[in-house]
Amino acid sequence: MRILLTVDPEIPVPPTHYGGIERIVDMLIHGLIEKGVQVTLIANPNSNVSCELIPWRGSSSRGTVNNIQNTYLLTKSYFRKYDLIHSFSRLLYLTPILPFSIPKIMSYQREPSLYQIKKSILISKKGSLFFTGCSDYITNKIKTVAPATTIYNGVDIARFKFSDRVSSNAPLVFLGRIEYIKGVHVAIDIALKTGRKLIIAGNIPPEEKHQSYFNAEVKPYLGEQIQYVGPVNDSEKNDILRNAYAFLMPILWNEPFGIVMIEALACGTPVIGFNRGAVPEIVQNGINGFVCNDIYEAYEAVMRVPDVSRANCRKIAEHRFSQSVIVKNYMTLYEKHINKNLNYD
Repeated sequence: MRILLTVDPEIPVPPTHYGGIERIVDMLIHGLIEKGVQVTLIANPNSNVSCELIPWRGSSSRGTVNNIQNTYLLTKSYFRKYDLIHSFSRLLYLTPILPFSIPKIMSYQREPSLYQIKKSILISKKGSLFFTGCSDYITNKIKTVAPATTIYNGVDIARFKFSDRVSSNAPLVFLGRIEYIKGVHVAIDIALKTGRKLIIAGNIPPEEKHQSYFNAEVKPYLGEQIQYVGPVNDSEKNDILRNAYAFLMPILWNEPFGIVMIEALACGTPVIGFNRGAVPEIVQNGINGFVCNDIYEAYEAVMRVPDVSRANCRKIAEHRFSQSVIVKNYMTLYEKHINKNLNYD
């Protein structure tokens, strides 16, 4: 089996800090190679992967020149005769090869553009284009206009050290981009109201509004109880998550998935999240954390953390979101569509 994978050009695979989709692609590459699949990746030229790498010509997924360069590159690569093309990048790049019979899978890790999906279906060879969503929240939107299935994101469980217990005064943790929709200020409020320490880790996006948000809503509260440690690498993330009392996911938007929740669970750390996006698909009330409808339920959830088995958190991560499970699901999908294509031919 020969598979061509694509991911947006901005971030290398694997990423050093932020880059959830790139982590998924890196994990998928390793898993596919272990199963004997020949993999080629089109990605950022600084990627460091164990398969053949074709660097994008355009450095961004925005802008007319970049889009033309990257669409041309993917079209040119098509003629190298792959069995299937799996895109985690822009649907636009697939446009010239949509009329061909080669199976094409477009995976959405963010809100889908239903208008673009409908257009792509119209110009595609019948039965050659299929979609996946990283959660039922995303997939159910796609299903209104095109065939789609859910394949959850996951992590390489072996990379995360499990802690079966932490000290009673262990800190709460927030890890993610420092911006309003991620609810950093809500995490601070939860910590202050419950009297617990909070470690905040993550990058501040370069736009001025995010720095202003940090200056107004985060910085004034920093001190002994509330600490901001900045962006963290994989090793630092591992240490922070496995030593946490609970992981806070107080999102103020519909998060398509949230890989960091799985990373926390892999360390044995319960997740306390708001009932939006994919959170209720990942968090099981009282089993591996708590799904909260408002901040008052979040306060209560912090008090109930000792009721959650950290061993259950790890088991659920292994059984539902491990590398082997995710790779198996994609392999099943590949085989289904490659075989269907052979039958059409």
